[in-house]
Formats: sequence, C-alpha cells, structure tokens
Amino acid sequence: MSRGKNGKPGGETGGRFGSLLIFAGLIILYSLFTDVFALFNGMIFPGWRKIVPDAIKSAPLLFNGLLNSLGLLVPAVLGAFLTGMGLGVAVGLHPRAKRVLMPLFRAMNPVPSTMLIPYAIAVLPTFWLSSVAIIYVGVLWPVLMNTLHGIAMLEPRWIDNARCLNLEGWRLIRKVVLPGAMPQIFAGMSAGLIRSFLLLTVAEMFGAKAGLGFFVQYYADFAEYGRVIAGMMFLSAVVVSIMAVFDLVQRRTLHWTKKR
Repeated sequence: MSRGKNGKPGGETGGRFGSLLIFAGLIILYSLFTDVFALFNGMIFPGWRKIVPDAIKSAPLLFNGLLNSLGLLVPAVLGAFLTGMGLGVAVGLHPRAKRVLMPLFRAMNPVPSTMLIPYAIAVLPTFWLSSVAIIYVGVLWPVLMNTLHGIAMLEPRWIDNARCLNLEGWRLIRKVVLPGAMPQIFAGMSAGLIRSFLLLTVAEMFGAKAGLGFFVQYYADFAEYGRVIAGMMFLSAVVVSIMAVFDLVQRRTLHWTKKR
C-alpha cells in the first residue's frame, strides 16, 4: 500500500519517517554539545544523563500536572469551539447582523487575551475561572472569524438551490452551510487549539498551584533545569499527540477534500 506522491499513503509515511530522523538527529546533536563535549553551560543546559533521571523521578508530578492542565483546557476549548461556530453561523447567515457586528469583531480580534489577565483575576472569583476565561477568549476569535469567512465563501447558488428544495433552518445549516464552511472552520479550530496551549502555559505560570506550565515555572525558579527541560519535552509530546488526534478527526470529517 506504499504509494508515492501528493499526500498518498506512501508519501505520508515517508514524511513521518523524515520527521523522526530530524528529531533523532537533534537529540544526538544536543547530547554531543552537552554530555560529550560540554560546549554548553551544564547548569542551564544539562545533558541527557541528568534530564532522563529527572524525567523519570518527575513522572507522577507530570501526569498529575497534565490532568490539571486538561481540566482548564478542555472546557475552555470546547466552549470556544461551540460558541465560535454557533455565533459565526448565526451572524454569517444574516447580512444585516454581519454588517453591524463585523467592525466590532475586527476591532476586538487583534487584542491579545493575555492583556485581560489582570481583569479576569480581579473580576472572576477563582483562578480556575480566570484561566478558563483567558483560554476561552483566545480560542474563540479564530474559530468565529474563520466560520464567518467560510460562510462568506459559500456559493450563493448553493443556498438558493437548497431553499428551492424547501431546506430551511437547521436542515439548511446541517446539510449545506456547515459542510461548505467546514474546511475554514477546521482551520480556525486548528489555530485556536495551538493558541490554547500557549495561553494555558501563560495562565499556569501566573498563580497556579498545579499544571504543566506551573511545573516548568516552579523548577525554573529553583534552577532545576533538568526537570524544566523534562517538563518542556513532556508538554511538547502532549501537544503533538493532541494535534495528531485533531488532524485525524479533521481528515475523517473532511473526507471529501482528500483529493485536494
């Protein structure tokens, strides 16, 4: 089943193998610079001889931190996905509402949600709610804007033909609007998901008592850089795994776009 080019199975496998080779090369290169030739400052850039034992000792803390981080990430991301899609469809299908609200959306979209951290902490009663709110706002905008753009890119004749077939309301949205706009919506979800990891780390570094971001910041304060690098690598592995699952869901959902 090894086919060759243009995203066929063989080409995809070759791409993954190439990525693994680059990753292995970077690991070997770092080992040469640290453990073998000691070209880097050993305290700030410890070698694998220190990182690996520290990672093993920290495994329970890392997995506990992962659970705490997911407790912030999952409700914020799911809430932002649903709100962004729902609001985007509602506004995108009503030209008058779109004309009124789009200038407001464009004005608010570029504002980094991290600027809202002091207000979230001051207004909301708990750190958990403050963190979820910051992540939620950061993920909402790319999903909302891409949903609006996806609906704007729909062929008007599709909507007209569907209405000629008496498709209205939810049936029109489910059978015509969402399938047509879904590639753009998934692009917004992907951007929002990547942004959510950045916001999660920032939120946990300011006042959290647990989580992967807290783990990295806590041991950085004590100059335990072996644990810091272990935490960063664990966080990277989590992000790669989640994005791989997201890509799988995207490919299965957008199965009709594979040839493109």
